Amino acid sequence: MRTARWGRGGLMVAVAAAVVLSVTAGARSAAGAPVPPRLPAVQAGTLQERYAANRGYIAESERAARRIGDRDRERHLRQLNAPGRNFLSFSPHGDGQAVEVLGDLTDAHRVVVLVPGSDATVDTFDFLGSHQASLGGGARALYAELNRLSHAPVAVVAWYGYRAPRTMSTDVATTARAEEGGGRLATLLGELRDANSRATVTFLCHSYGSVVCGEAVSRMTFRTASGLDGIAVFGSPGMGVRSLSELPVRIPVWAGRGAGDWIAHAPHVSVSVLGETLGFGTDPVSASFGATSFDAGTGGHSGYLVPGSLPLRNLALIGLGRGAEVSHG
Repeated sequence: MRTARWGRGGLMVAVAAAVVLSVTAGARSAAGAPVPPRLPAVQAGTLQERYAANRGYIAESERAARRIGDRDRERHLRQLNAPGRNFLSFSPHGDGQAVEVLGDLTDAHRVVVLVPGSDATVDTFDFLGSHQASLGGGARALYAELNRLSHAPVAVVAWYGYRAPRTMSTDVATTARAEEGGGRLATLLGELRDANSRATVTFLCHSYGSVVCGEAVSRMTFRTASGLDGIAVFGSPGMGVRSLSELPVRIPVWAGRGAGDWIAHAPHVSVSVLGETLGFGTDPVSASFGATSFDAGTGGHSGYLVPGSLPLRNLALIGLGRGAEVSHG
C-alpha cells in the first residue's frame, strides 16, 4: 500500500483512472489466455506435480501475452518462470494471482506465510517501487533471514492469493476484498497442514494484508486454527476488529509500525455504509488492541523487509517462534 498527496478533484480522477487501467489490463491479459491446468489437491506427494503444472501454465501465459503484444506482462511472467521457482497456484487473468513457495514445504519445521497489501499484482510480484517492497523480493529477504537465524529447515509462502485492491481505488477503504481473501487464506492453512502436519505456521501480514489476516482468523475455530502459531501485522491500518478479544480463537498476535510509516495517520474507524464496511477498526499498535508490540525500526511503509534491518530480524524471529528474542517497540 503506497500513498501520495492529492486534492479532492485529483483523487477522484486518479481513482477513476485506476479503475479504467485495471479493467483494461484484465481484458488484455484474458484475451487468448491458456486453459488452466487440472491441479491435484495440496498434499505432500503432489507438490512437485503442482509446481510442474503451474510452471507450464506460466510459460503458456507468457507466450499468450507475447501474441497479443502485452510486453509488460510477458516480461513479468518470464521472471516468474525463472529456473528454480515453484508456484503452488497461479492465474494470469486480470491482475493475476501467484503463490510462490521458497524452501521445502514437506520438510520444513516452520512455515511463514507472507500476506501482501494493496497494489500486489502478477506484474508487481517481483518489483513494487523496489525489490524488497514487492511480495517476491520481501519473501526472499525473509527466507534468507530465517535461514540465517535457524538451523532447522524452514519455508516461506509468498501468498498473492486474493484480489488485492489498488491504493488509488475505493476498494482499499473497505473490507470487501479482505473478506474474500480471508476465506482463501483460511483454506491455505488447511492445505499447508495437508502438505506437512508437523510444521507450525505463522502469518506475517503487511498493510491491507493485515485486514485479510484478521478476516481469516475471524472464520476459524479451535480445530481449523490448528497449526497456526502466531500472526504479526506491520504497517497495518487495522485488522477489522476493535480488539483481539473479538477474535474467536486465541492466537499470539504481534504488531509493529515503523517510525516513518505514513499509515500512522490513517483514521482508525469502522462504519457500515450501504452494506459496505469502511475502515478497519482499532490501531493494532495501540495498547487497547491487545497485541504484543515489536520494534519495527525507523523506516517507512515499504521498509519492513529490507535485508539487514531490525524489523526483518524481528519478523523472522516471530516466524521462528522465538518471541523472547524479539525487541519490543
